[in-house]
Amino acid sequence: MCGIAGIFSRDPMSPASVQAMTSLLRHRGPDDEGYVLFGSRDKPLLVCSGADTLPQAIGDAGLPYAPRHRLDDCTGIPVSLALGHRRLAIVDLSAMGHQPMCTPDQRYWIVHNGEIYNHIELRRELEACGHRFFSHSDTEVILAAYAEWGPQCLSRFDGMWAFAIYDVVDQELFLARDRFGIKPLYYWVSPCGTFCFASEIKAFTAFPGWSASLDHQAAYDYLAWGLNDQAEATMFAKVKQLEAGHYMRLNKAGLARAQERLPTVGWYKLEGRPFSGSRADAAVAFREHFIDAVRLHLRADVPVGSCLSGGLDSSSIVCVMNRLLAEEPAGAMQQSFSACAEEGRYDERKWIAEVVRHTGVQSHLVFPMFDKLFFELPLLTWQQDEPFGSTSVYAQWMVFQLAARHHVKVMLDGQGADEMLAGYHAFFGARFASLLRAGKLRELWKEVRQTKSAHGYSELEASMQMANVLLPDVLRQPLRAITGRDSIKPSWLDFRVLEAETSDPGRRFGHDMRSVGSLSRAQLTHNNLQRLLHWEDRNSMAHSIESRVPFLDHRLVEFSLGLPDEFKLSDGVTKRVLRSGMSGFLPDAVRDRPDKMGFETPEEIWIRKKAPDTFRRKMRQAIQASAGIFSADGMRLLEDVVSGKRPFNFAPWRIINFAEWLEVFSVKVR
Repeated sequence: MCGIAGIFSRDPMSPASVQAMTSLLRHRGPDDEGYVLFGSRDKPLLVCSGADTLPQAIGDAGLPYAPRHRLDDCTGIPVSLALGHRRLAIVDLSAMGHQPMCTPDQRYWIVHNGEIYNHIELRRELEACGHRFFSHSDTEVILAAYAEWGPQCLSRFDGMWAFAIYDVVDQELFLARDRFGIKPLYYWVSPCGTFCFASEIKAFTAFPGWSASLDHQAAYDYLAWGLNDQAEATMFAKVKQLEAGHYMRLNKAGLARAQERLPTVGWYKLEGRPFSGSRADAAVAFREHFIDAVRLHLRADVPVGSCLSGGLDSSSIVCVMNRLLAEEPAGAMQQSFSACAEEGRYDERKWIAEVVRHTGVQSHLVFPMFDKLFFELPLLTWQQDEPFGSTSVYAQWMVFQLAARHHVKVMLDGQGADEMLAGYHAFFGARFASLLRAGKLRELWKEVRQTKSAHGYSELEASMQMANVLLPDVLRQPLRAITGRDSIKPSWLDFRVLEAETSDPGRRFGHDMRSVGSLSRAQLTHNNLQRLLHWEDRNSMAHSIESRVPFLDHRLVEFSLGLPDEFKLSDGVTKRVLRSGMSGFLPDAVRDRPDKMGFETPEEIWIRKKAPDTFRRKMRQAIQASAGIFSADGMRLLEDVVSGKRPFNFAPWRIINFAEWLEVFSVKVR
């Protein structure tokens, strides 16, 4: 797990900028540092070290990618391409894992962020093809796989990654991102035409000519709907992200068109694998897939810990991890890390305690406190790169901060399970709608009654959920306003300043959400998962921790997506196949709990009871700092939420954090 950055230019330029960019990514890789610089010749011009480069890596005669120069001594040398790397050492901790790395013939050079969990199996296959390796790292396996199979190698990888490979012979840069976008990769073309890429947007702020300006459409989608990371656009105009499951190829001829939209290729399309067995068969198959996914995600040369919210997903990971670790010769004790609250409604300590008693893991707890929230907010906003949707991100931040204090370098977390297994209550509306469309009225009535019994939903609420899924926008939007949901054109936004298409982003992107399966696909690819992975990556890497998400093993996701809807959600019970599959692994109390929380904060209590005046002050500041984007109705929105006239929602926080982001990154609104 690392931070990567690079520059590619038609005109020779100083490599000092790539050093400045990678310096802003040091938190992603404090263990090692490296650079490779290319001029006009057919071989690397210089392989360079930095202040944090492992001493053992420098000048190693046995490694073709060993640094032999100091970058500080080479900043006056003009180059056309430079690659920079910051390393968080997880697999092969030796100097042989140093990056940038190359193939033995020095044709292909790579900077890589992520993990290829099946690298051991791929290494054997590639050795049979004649490849030889210097290290035991997964990065070197990527290089050999690309040399052997080209871009088709991507479909062979099981893992998370964002990497750039430069082909010295063809003078072509290849950038690729994993299936679900677990690891980030951004690119931006500077005013002088230089193509820049990096793991985080903040790296671009160190490049000459950077000026932050607002992408109005992305801002609207966030402010009005709470959505980020739906496609290639970011909140920064002209900064794009390489989308999940895509790659890009760029040569010097392509650089001439770099100011235009650069073409990318979608190499992965999420498809479910049809399943024809019984529910019991599905539970067994799911359990086998899941255990194997966790087993692969435990591959590391450092201790592995876990996030534990007390919910079904993280508890499943902790319990399966515990069994797998017990099978190892050393029998390492697992450490878990949890966010808790003094307010009972938001506290999951009783569920965490159930899992701890069941497994004997070493548990660590942290209590996110409101008093520190706004003190930490500028740093948290800087680390996140873009504004975020609620203070739950702060709770997750504190969990990884706690893990870092206990010197844990890898953490497993449960992202992805809700999206693929219908864990959110939004799936009830999709389930009801699909039964209605199929004419299964008796089954629909039964489902509504059982959902009411399990979750307290009334028949009216069930009807409203179905309507929200099925009605056209002309009828749907007034309904959303009545129920206090996100509005298509909120009054607190001034659309004379915020120039954007006012529409439901889900429908704008053509997502079908009228069944459990179709909503699951939308949430996995656009609506929900991408922003959660964004927050997870920044929160973990801010504390130099690699976060792994075994539920997003592509084999497990494809299997789950191919299951009938009722195997995941029926009789008012969510994630049925996971609950059945984890029988005997999870404590029954946790396996059968109907509610869902996660790492949340008591934000509603903070706004309404604990510190309404603080939020009033922050809202006034936000309106003033927004350059006219927010109208005075922002104060009315907050007052209605504080008084209870309007159902609690996260719009006030989005307004406050957006204004904080404008200031932290000096973003121009117009």
